[in-house]
Amino acid sequence: MTVEMIVRPGLEGVIALDTRMSHIDGIAGELTIGGFALEDIAGKATFEEMVYLLWHDQLPTTDDLDIFSRNLAEKRQLEKPTLDVLRASADKQLSIMDTLRMAAGTLSLYTTGDDLQVGAEVAVATFPTIVSAYWRLLNGDEPIAPRADLSHAGNYLYMLDGETPTLERERAMNTYLNTVIEHGLNASTFTARVIIATHSDMISAIVGAIGALKGPLHGGAPGPALDMVFEIGTADKAESVIRAKLDAGERLMGFGHRVYKVRDPRADVLGAEAKRFFAEGDQQDLYALAMHVEQTAIRLLEEYKPNRKLQTNVEFYTALILHGIGLPVDLFSPTFAVARVGGWTAHALEHINDGLRIIRPRAGYSGDFGRVYNHN
Repeated sequence: MTVEMIVRPGLEGVIALDTRMSHIDGIAGELTIGGFALEDIAGKATFEEMVYLLWHDQLPTTDDLDIFSRNLAEKRQLEKPTLDVLRASADKQLSIMDTLRMAAGTLSLYTTGDDLQVGAEVAVATFPTIVSAYWRLLNGDEPIAPRADLSHAGNYLYMLDGETPTLERERAMNTYLNTVIEHGLNASTFTARVIIATHSDMISAIVGAIGALKGPLHGGAPGPALDMVFEIGTADKAESVIRAKLDAGERLMGFGHRVYKVRDPRADVLGAEAKRFFAEGDQQDLYALAMHVEQTAIRLLEEYKPNRKLQTNVEFYTALILHGIGLPVDLFSPTFAVARVGGWTAHALEHINDGLRIIRPRAGYSGDFGRVYNHN
């Protein structure tokens, strides 16, 4: 009997497993994480609370959060082999994402391979230290040791520049990390689950996820979204510059999403945070320009591509928020990894704890039959 196989390139629309991590409704433009609507939790919780929620399917009590936060803080310090990788990479001026992938592999030294929980804790705790240490080495500075008295978000900012962050910067960073910590079975999360489903170790799963994330088709490009705002410069030039791009067939970075057919809910959350963050200070003009560029882009996209419904996505406000916090463009993707490792580890733990099967889809055969071997 022949079994008919339906080929879905890229596994588009295929449901491979059930998860309690998140639910994406691309038609309604809604994202639920751990049972909470994104807009109800991302701007209120700390990153530590979000990780705890994903790992334990409940928010921590005050005591639980204190113990959990201290446990992560105790694991922030890097050991010499990891620092050696960072220094060798800095000598060769390698990219931050390549270096994060290599440095993450050394985290196996921090835990036994079969202790998935400790592996998850080490990965989440050390990612900010790895990224900040390497950024400083790239720029000719020595790494700054982590501080256990700061939050996950606050400590990350502190290790980048040595300044204790303001509450406003820390809150903005927390909101960003919470907003992008989890987003279904995207390429990197699926990679982590495929690896852990073989009963490999947590660090191997995380290294694989980084490898998937560093590909430009998955990691996104929040930097170019801000580049367009700077290129426009003043509000009166917005329409002419954007029209020229659309006439040339260019894609407007920061608009449109493969899953969301309406406005990306993550853009709403980060947009609200941006409005708060830029309400005072010397960057109000940049915020006003960005809002004008967004409105003009949406209007012109509706004119040029009326059937596409291209709305603002997470990249636009990611660029605005991270720039406002003070991060250079080269740190945008690594900072995304600092957040998403929380989701990767949660998916890996769920897969093993729920006793789910190995992930092994089939491939259709498109080659020849009946070839004859004739080698003289």
